Amino acid sequence: MSNEKASQKKKVFDLTLLRRIYSFAKPYAGKFYLSVLLAIVLALLAPLRPLLINKTLHRISADPNSSGELIMHFLLSITLIQIVVLVVESVLRFFFTYITSWLGHRVVKDIRLNVYEKILSLNLRQFDKTPIGTLTTRTINDIEAINDIFSEGFIPIVADLLSILAILAAMFYTNWQLTIICIIPFPFLLIATYFFKESVNKSFVSVRNAIASLNAFVQEHISGMQVIQAFNAEKKEQHQFEKINRHHRDANISAIFAYSVFFPVVEIILAFSMGLLVWFAARNAYQLSPLEAASVTGNIVSFILLLNLLFRPLRVIADKFNVLQMGMVAGERVLVVLSNEDLIEDNPKSVDHKIEGKIEFQHVGFSYVEGTPVLTNISFCVKPGETLAIVGHTGSGKSTIISLINRLYQHTNGRILIDDLNIEDFHINTLRRQIGVVLQDVYLFSGSVYENVSLRDPAIRLDEVKEAAKLIGIHDFIEQLPEGYHYNVMERGGTLSMGQRQLLSFMRALLFKPAILVLDEATSSVDSHTEKLIQHAIEVLTAGRTSIIIAHRLSTIRKASQILLLDKGEIVESGTHDELIKSKGAYAFLQILQDQKG
Repeated sequence: MSNEKASQKKKVFDLTLLRRIYSFAKPYAGKFYLSVLLAIVLALLAPLRPLLINKTLHRISADPNSSGELIMHFLLSITLIQIVVLVVESVLRFFFTYITSWLGHRVVKDIRLNVYEKILSLNLRQFDKTPIGTLTTRTINDIEAINDIFSEGFIPIVADLLSILAILAAMFYTNWQLTIICIIPFPFLLIATYFFKESVNKSFVSVRNAIASLNAFVQEHISGMQVIQAFNAEKKEQHQFEKINRHHRDANISAIFAYSVFFPVVEIILAFSMGLLVWFAARNAYQLSPLEAASVTGNIVSFILLLNLLFRPLRVIADKFNVLQMGMVAGERVLVVLSNEDLIEDNPKSVDHKIEGKIEFQHVGFSYVEGTPVLTNISFCVKPGETLAIVGHTGSGKSTIISLINRLYQHTNGRILIDDLNIEDFHINTLRRQIGVVLQDVYLFSGSVYENVSLRDPAIRLDEVKEAAKLIGIHDFIEQLPEGYHYNVMERGGTLSMGQRQLLSFMRALLFKPAILVLDEATSSVDSHTEKLIQHAIEVLTAGRTSIIIAHRLSTIRKASQILLLDKGEIVESGTHDELIKSKGAYAFLQILQDQKG
């Protein structure tokens, strides 16, 4: 934990990390340099009005015998200058605030697109070991924190520091003795600022971690709500959520407490500085001539204004450092995602090849975790147009084989050939576009039937979707929905039955006209009527295509050209249905068991 804190403290001054984050602003370099220029100009303008007021009082007191007309002319001139300075400063501050915020949101948009693009290209095993809520936090909350680096962090901090230096310079120029007296309480301000920064930073870290935990917990448990309610676990899960939420609340309250203490302390220190100013300037006032007294009055008035201007950035600079620090922490987390090289990338010599459908595995092995093989020495060959069926107990490696065919995972040894070409020589997009997959757990997105089956591909027209539905035999069912093909199926297809979702996934596969079709337990968990519809859909889909079917019911694969029986990642039997029955091995035993179950 101490190492983590030390790391987080260091990140504020981690110029390498800051440069990487600001590299995303390169397309907007003009706006960035303009914001820096505005920061410098605003810093120079900050002490100008108090100095003009001081000059006004000095001018009036220096020549008390001047005519009223001259004095009024001078006052009018200096007032107009003050108005011009105020208007110019206000306009420049508007542009500074707008440009820094504009820059932050532009960069955030670009980073978010890059992060999402990276997530889409990650090796699937990254999602096996990373909670979805964590990636959601990286894509949304952490990237929003990077926006704060631009709008409230580095450039605004530089602007505040420049303003502080300009105001101090003006104070020393006006009266160095008064300046030294005024900054006597500053060590107390620095100590208060340090403790405030540390306290708020600790709270912000806790808040950020609590948000990540909340996102992960809520996403996971809403997705699994059916299980929670089915097992009457609502109270237990509510109790767990209360614990995480309580941690989030306590972290925020801790930050609020720090703010509640710090700002009154700053006000006390400011009041103390002003008290010292007035005491020092007025201690010998009774000995001063009217001319000298007027000069001292001018200094006091201008110093009071300058002190207020000085304390304005000092009040918030510690908070901005925390914003910068948390933005850096969030930025590093986002950059970890962007730097993740666990990708399945195209071979530089990749080709766009129209697949005929021959598939060959040559001594293929695969492990999700190094040292724990899932597949061992898998070899088989499927000719174009043939159907390969794979059966076996849960965990035998059936689904892993189909994940390797479309390169969702990278096999660890052996070779996979399609049309006698190494699978790694295909462009990934070309390969996956020609392989249709129908999974047991059908995932439908929130949107219409049309959007789900076409995956929002503008090349797929509604009339093509209707034609595919008629081929599969579900056109009438879709037309009976409230809005037909524009009916919103809701997230994960919650408004449809398992069988209906399965049939839509068949239609999705058919629309993309794959050369190779993969069916993963496509007929499990459905009633007999729906199974007949699915069997018809399978016949339509597999006609003229190389097909790989992972089957639970052996009755559905009797006509397969070849059947593989897997056990613990190895092929223990292979052949046609009749051949395997005659051999009276493990496959025949499975057939007997299923016949007995009816």
